[in-house]
Amino acid sequence: MKKIAAPIRVELAQYRELAAFSQFGSELDADTKEKLAQGERIKEVLKQTQYQPMPVADQIMIIYAATKKYLLDIAVADILPFQNALFELVQTKYPEIPKAINETKEISDGTEKLLVQAIEECKANFKK
Repeated sequence: MKKIAAPIRVELAQYRELAAFSQFGSELDADTKEKLAQGERIKEVLKQTQYQPMPVADQIMIIYAATKKYLLDIAVADILPFQNALFELVQTKYPEIPKAINETKEISDGTEKLLVQAIEECKANFKK
């Protein structure tokens, strides 16, 4: 979890700084727009409903998707529905991903490949 979540603190700090700065600027370059979009998606991923804690494996999967920029082409309003669709897909088609994460407490290369495959498949189905 620490390995996957490590860049979040820096990215959120950059997001807050750029969000404050962008209020005054009229034109933003592509890199700044991407960092703002990334920060918005990370903030959305970190939200959890009250009294419904998310399993650690699910947290790791969605934080991985956010930090590796797989969610940039998904609208912010669609992040939570996408997240639910991803968890459902993983539970039904790729149950070995959360099992491996829970057992080893890390994402191995094989698990990472399966997770990327699940994310891409979910994105393809979600955009339909």
